[in-house]
Amino acid sequence: MTGSRAEAAYARAVTAFSTPTLDLLHGRFAPFVVASLTLLFNADRASVAVADAHAELAEVLDELRAAGYDEDERKLPSGSGRDVCRNWVRLGWLIQQIDDDVEVYRLSAHAVAALEISGRTGGGRTRVSNSRVRTLLDAVEHLSVSAEVDPVRRLSRLQTERDLLDAEIARIEESGHAEPADDEELLEEAENVLHLARELPADFTRVAESLRAMQRDVVAHLRRDERPTSEVLREYLQRAQDVMQSTPEGRAFAGALRLIGDPDRIDALTEQLRGLLDQPFARMLDGTQRAELDAIARRVELGVEEVLAAQRRASHVITGQVKTHDPLRDRQIDDLLRDVIAGLHGWAGPATVVDPVRSMPLIDLGHLRQTTSDIRPPRAPAPLADADDVDFLDHDTRAWGGPRYAELEAYVAGLGADFDLAETFRAVPVSARRPVDLLGLLEIAHRNGLTDADGISTVEALRPDGTTRRFAFGTVTARSTKEDADE
Repeated sequence: MTGSRAEAAYARAVTAFSTPTLDLLHGRFAPFVVASLTLLFNADRASVAVADAHAELAEVLDELRAAGYDEDERKLPSGSGRDVCRNWVRLGWLIQQIDDDVEVYRLSAHAVAALEISGRTGGGRTRVSNSRVRTLLDAVEHLSVSAEVDPVRRLSRLQTERDLLDAEIARIEESGHAEPADDEELLEEAENVLHLARELPADFTRVAESLRAMQRDVVAHLRRDERPTSEVLREYLQRAQDVMQSTPEGRAFAGALRLIGDPDRIDALTEQLRGLLDQPFARMLDGTQRAELDAIARRVELGVEEVLAAQRRASHVITGQVKTHDPLRDRQIDDLLRDVIAGLHGWAGPATVVDPVRSMPLIDLGHLRQTTSDIRPPRAPAPLADADDVDFLDHDTRAWGGPRYAELEAYVAGLGADFDLAETFRAVPVSARRPVDLLGLLEIAHRNGLTDADGISTVEALRPDGTTRRFAFGTVTARSTKEDADE
């Protein structure tokens, strides 16, 4: 092995161990951190109010100290629950943000990955099972099929799959029942599902954090004002409109969202998991595994909600920054702050004497207007044009006006006691068969009294320019005369 390869491998290992994920697992208080974060956060509690987290962590510390775990200073940290949480925020294990005007803590992607590693390591033996090998083989097979460009080979594979399915269908139809796998194989399948599900929260959190990092990058570039304002606005308005496509993680999530973002699919997943828990093999799972299996759908739903919330927040912040960005005002504020800091440095000495401000300075506004009236008299309006100069259009401008109530009322009066609204509209003269006349006829029918019936009626209206419009509405039977109030 060459020295350069050894150095490169060592550099990669150093980089890995410098991440907050491994720092959490190899820290002095790693067992306490893992246990506390597991108690504070779960599949149904992705965020915790800051005040609640401080109080709950203080209770955990009190219980462990009362049990004698504080005898070894390497087991429990010192300080209150608030101090411990603030330190975890600084180390990158917790994220502090505002949700619905409430300050909350959320697990960072590094903390989620560390908890997943801890849970997988302490959750029992890891074995190379038939289920995991089949998952790998199926994934390789799907990748190979997706990358296949030869139509003959692809058709051959599809034909083989169809033959296998036809054989299975024929066997079930002949025997009249399906033979499930044995309980041991189903248990391996369930453990593989749990293994895959434990990696989802970290993936979702990484997508959300990448969106927040992109948001900070956009705002920082806008505030630095290194380029012309128009160029910055064009570039970042586009990023604000398509924020999910600005990061590799966001693009990957957008593809996954097409599979899991459908509420019906989430509901179907929930029903499938509940059905699995009722199967006999599910009794071989321990309580923790059963709870994890039941919470998979909820984890997926919460992960999608977390990413979409981060997307909406990033779009809102970027749009607000673009609208309110004023380079001149920002420079003035920066100059003012520098002046204030320079003045404060002048007061650093203990013997410095500062004269108090006894009155606020007055601003010189110059001469202001003393009256609100205008010395110029109001002018008379321009004379109206002579009627002989007015140009009238040749065609009937009334054709584009409102309903022809007179013609419609006269036509309705000649009908029987009851009439169908759609049939009546089809029979009225062409000049009164515009879309607006349909509304007028409906108004007349409503005034005289109408009755809704089952079914859908369709009519075709003729506009003055010769185009037609089709309308559909519930079947209505109307009266040609208004009913008396005492009937």
